[in-house]
Amino acid sequence: MFFRNLTFFRFPTALDVSQLDEHLDQAQLKPVGSLELSSRGFISPFGRDGEVLSHRIGDAIWLTVGGEDRLLPATVVNEQLAKKVAEIEEKEGRKLGSRTRKRMKDDLLHELLPRAFVKTSRMDAMLDMQHGFVAIDTSSRKVAETVVSEIRRALGSFPALPLNAEASVRNLLTGWVAGETLPEGLSLGEECELKDPADGGAIIKCQYQDLSSKEIAQHLKAGKQVTRLALNLDDHLSLVLGEDLVVRKLKFLEGAVDQLESTEREDLRAELDARFALLSGEVRRLFLVMESTLKLSRADSQ
Repeated sequence: MFFRNLTFFRFPTALDVSQLDEHLDQAQLKPVGSLELSSRGFISPFGRDGEVLSHRIGDAIWLTVGGEDRLLPATVVNEQLAKKVAEIEEKEGRKLGSRTRKRMKDDLLHELLPRAFVKTSRMDAMLDMQHGFVAIDTSSRKVAETVVSEIRRALGSFPALPLNAEASVRNLLTGWVAGETLPEGLSLGEECELKDPADGGAIIKCQYQDLSSKEIAQHLKAGKQVTRLALNLDDHLSLVLGEDLVVRKLKFLEGAVDQLESTEREDLRAELDARFALLSGEVRRLFLVMESTLKLSRADSQ
């Protein structure tokens, strides 16, 4: 259990979660109904058969939103509808109106939905109560907002806001590639995205590239700016930070994973517990570097 992406939101550190488990119990995932397209709710971080709906280590809380979605492609519905419409029009010798077509489509959905396959999903989130942020394992803002909405639904109130950087992220990333000093602990990776700031300008994506090379320097000299940048945090994490403040391609390196391998554990839950302890510590460390470097606003003051 390691997050692969991080979309952050901030919330006030005074948030009261003393009744969290009771709230989550009322917001558990329910099986998707026969005539429903989807269902969302909380499941155990340790799997759907787990008994607890949250897991806490210190100030870090692990939550998981489960999902069930009926797979009913629009093409299937439209093909079936077109076939039924054609049969009726041929039989009655007249064109069907839009209201009739809509009613037929609704009837068709009611007929097909109960037979549609159900796809399950899970979305993991880590709440840091000390520093007031939630990190969600996705690079999609829409998916992250779904998780935030589920937490808000469970708690009744969850004033979480997307990250707001007072510093120009693009300027900072560009400066680091141009040779400016990086914050302590950070070093350049081998991937970046450069954009011409003009509307419709060129976009250059580089992978496995020495970012201090003359080739990259020429792009910067031509006015291109860095919008995504691969970074390493000591020998523990590698990641790609975007100007949208989303962390992608998060990977735990040997320096971090060695801590797990140094201790023997007897069961899967103990292993997941150890992984979350490592994850929460490393994500918190990364967030604090981002907070100080990018001058992230606190939810208490927004």
